[in-house]
Amino acid sequence: MSVFRTKTVEQSIRDAEGGEHRLKRSLSALDLTVFGIGVIVGTGIFVLTGVAARNTAGPAVALSFVVAGIACGLAALCYAEFASTVPVAGSAYTFAYATIGEFPAWIIGWDLMLEMALGAAVVASGWSGYLTSLLKNFGVDLPASLAGDAAVVNVPAALIVLALTAVLVAGIKLSARFNATMVAIKMAVVLLVIVAGLFYVKGANYQPFIPPAHEVDGKGGLAAPLIQVLFGVQPVVFGVFGIFTGAALVFFAYIGFDVVATAAEETRRPQRDLPIGIIASLAVCTVLYVAVSLVVVGMQHYSSLSVSAPLADAFRAVGAPWLATLISVGGIAGLTTVVMILMLGQSRVLFAMCRDNLLPRPLARVHPRFRTPYRITVVIGVVTALLAAFIPLAAIAELVNIGTLFAFVVVSIAVIILRRTRPELPRAFRTPWVPVVPVLAVLACVYLMLNLPVETWLRFLVWMVIGAGVYFGYGRRRSRVPVTEEPVLEN
Repeated sequence: MSVFRTKTVEQSIRDAEGGEHRLKRSLSALDLTVFGIGVIVGTGIFVLTGVAARNTAGPAVALSFVVAGIACGLAALCYAEFASTVPVAGSAYTFAYATIGEFPAWIIGWDLMLEMALGAAVVASGWSGYLTSLLKNFGVDLPASLAGDAAVVNVPAALIVLALTAVLVAGIKLSARFNATMVAIKMAVVLLVIVAGLFYVKGANYQPFIPPAHEVDGKGGLAAPLIQVLFGVQPVVFGVFGIFTGAALVFFAYIGFDVVATAAEETRRPQRDLPIGIIASLAVCTVLYVAVSLVVVGMQHYSSLSVSAPLADAFRAVGAPWLATLISVGGIAGLTTVVMILMLGQSRVLFAMCRDNLLPRPLARVHPRFRTPYRITVVIGVVTALLAAFIPLAAIAELVNIGTLFAFVVVSIAVIILRRTRPELPRAFRTPWVPVVPVLAVLACVYLMLNLPVETWLRFLVWMVIGAGVYFGYGRRRSRVPVTEEPVLEN
């Protein structure tokens, strides 16, 4: 009954192919790539570009996006190997169960709730803000108490979550089609921004491309970055170090590509299609981010960029306010797909945990017609809607970031472990230069985690302690791993 017992890859695959818990395989490599783009391209492309350029990197923010993309790419290579080797729902949870053990797998599954469920609620709140802003352009004012950042009950945020829950229950292929439509809209807006912005670019705005470096006073107390508290490192803006400081900031615009791995069990040819979906979506988004950042700093000097709506305000500054409205439309489409795919990923992780009895097994039932885990999807939808409606999420949004980075660290370590413990497993995709690439991925993610505030670390530790309590109080005694016969499914 060791808490470090592992679940074999073969057992995980048998569970995925079992009768009433089998999901429908209908996704292609293109579907997965569009899923990845759908969840990565959100407000980050419309907001973080200006914030990082003005405050940390100047015009060299494009290099910050490249550095952050490389850091994510290292983790993506590790995810691609695991997803093609263990094509089962659960992503990092399943990977950890096969390598490190049950308790670490539980912890990573519990941790992923921070990235996915909490992330979906945070993004839904942002969606409400974009909707409120767009409707104002047409003379419609929603009550401040019912919509937007200061709402007492954020009704639009809750409604969009519940509507997307219905789409997710109705089938993975319908979800893929809806996502493709929304991604097409926001991609059209992003490409329009790039092409239209080129006509307003001035070469003088790129000078100096890397502004002179200088230190800034760091925050104190619990708001200080952990790296500052532990090592006395003072934050540096601009210069070469400013590029890396900017990379730590814009990294969070990339969060979400790992959600592609949660759809492994619903992919027609997972060994081939999952690596394509993960790596292609990350590559496409990196190119888009670099292009948008080069355009926006060329349109307006970095020191004059807005930090709340840099793209929209840049077009207003050059006399093209109509594009600001289109950017709001792109923001709404972008955030819609982010909310949906984060909930999709969360449902598949918890589905795998329920199927393993670490959470109530009846929640793992699959809909007889739609072949989706409808019970756990509805639970996640209701909880996310309540979070988005009633809880001010701005103060805890950074938990999304630390939860994601922790998952990246675990998966990178697990690749090295599985190479040593199961070298004979067929691997359709192999992470190159193991253990160098996984080690670099761990170092990059740990560095980014150290740049988060102390208070975020404390909240993260409290969440992990709660998760450990749930495991030892419920999941450990009910685990299927030591059971030789299939347990009877409760009604």
